[in-house]
Amino acid sequence: MNAGSMHLGAIAATLVAYGLAVPAAAAQPPLRLSSQTFVERVATDLNGRARRILASADRTAPGDQLIVILEWRNDGPAPLRNVAITRPVPRGLEPDLDDPMMQMSVDGGAHWGRLDNLWLPTPLGGVRRAVPADVTHIRWPLPQAAPGQSGRLSYRLTLR
Repeated sequence: MNAGSMHLGAIAATLVAYGLAVPAAAAQPPLRLSSQTFVERVATDLNGRARRILASADRTAPGDQLIVILEWRNDGPAPLRNVAITRPVPRGLEPDLDDPMMQMSVDGGAHWGRLDNLWLPTPLGGVRRAVPADVTHIRWPLPQAAPGQSGRLSYRLTLR
């Protein structure tokens, strides 16, 4: 394994380590989160057809598609209202932004929205539209979660 692939493996490990549920109100208990990260590979079956498979994300390379499966559960005694499941996007990874429920931030979580509504300042004092490589955090709003309620979501990241 070369130093570049070791660095990319570290990015994948960092991705797995960051599982944050951020309540909208600080008094609410957090959601319990667990995640699994896989890399999507294409293999040829016995009939010569290409098949997509999920493999361990231990070894990754630029261009790989990572699949993150995130499971959440309200372990508290009361319903949660207006919380968001928030995940940082480590440098070197670019999220697939096709999920219409996903919100994104390009400024560390200070502002949220869809990518086409996010802008960044330029060095000369102007502004430019944000691009997928600018995304620092992604989140999914969760209007309510009853005690014991659980769910699952998944998303894709491309290793740059």
